[in-house]
Amino acid sequence: MEQQINRKRLAFFLTFAFGIAWLIGLVIYLTGGLSGSPEIVPGSKITLAILLITVGYMWAPALANIFTRLVTKQGWNDLLLVPFFKKNWKFWVAAWVFPAFLTIAGGIVYFLVFPSHYDANLTVLQKMISASSPGMTIDPWLVVLGQLIAAILVAPVINSFFTFGEEFGWRGYLLPNLLPLGENKAFLISGIIWGMWHAPVIAMGHNFGLDYPGAPWLGIVVMVWFCILVGTFLSWLSIKAESIWPAVIGHAAINGISALPLLFMLGNPNMILGPTPVGIIGSIGYLAVFIWIFVIKNKTKL
Repeated sequence: MEQQINRKRLAFFLTFAFGIAWLIGLVIYLTGGLSGSPEIVPGSKITLAILLITVGYMWAPALANIFTRLVTKQGWNDLLLVPFFKKNWKFWVAAWVFPAFLTIAGGIVYFLVFPSHYDANLTVLQKMISASSPGMTIDPWLVVLGQLIAAILVAPVINSFFTFGEEFGWRGYLLPNLLPLGENKAFLISGIIWGMWHAPVIAMGHNFGLDYPGAPWLGIVVMVWFCILVGTFLSWLSIKAESIWPAVIGHAAINGISALPLLFMLGNPNMILGPTPVGIIGSIGYLAVFIWIFVIKNKTKL
């Protein structure tokens, strides 16, 4: 690891990462935003915005990593792509499993704070089942169990194609180049940068919608908060495993499980608060991990 920050490389990386993503964000905005984006194939529900976000916006940091290395002639010896699975398997397991527990914990705390929002009858889910399978009687709790199993076992694999684009940039390039500042400062700064990178899509209603006090600026601030917490978890995994792959898996697992608490939601939640982990209350599980990493990690060996 270098002993001091290479400001030139960081400037190139951030210019590419933000420039590519925000340019794609502009295209999304000019073509109807997130809510009015045209469908690629009529009736498919796959919109231009979804396509541009998943294969363009999310891959901007990975492209920034590659372009920066090409422009600065940095080389390719420190890509952090070697898995080291046998040596560091426990961090892979933590990345795969912990997001489910942390997301569920945040959802539980949210419903304890707002018990009137909890729907034990899963009314929304039952309506969805009735609409998709009219005339069939399906226990909604079996659907919840199936979604939970799929989110834990399948989603981390499928989602990894998309989250690799971010993690190859954030944990594969930005984080190592900030580590001369010390781990904690690198975690905080990279989290802030990651959160601000989301600003255009948050301003168009991604994650939080637009029907909340302080929109969209409060949503951007809360997204920065979320990225600091989750980014610290993913960064710690990456450093301990000496590879970006646990971060890729962890990020994919978070994306796969994050909507689960909404199945128990009654009414229209203020997504700034929860129950998903991007909300302030819903993120409490990740806050606990953040505190552990900052306060206790130096006293604990895994």
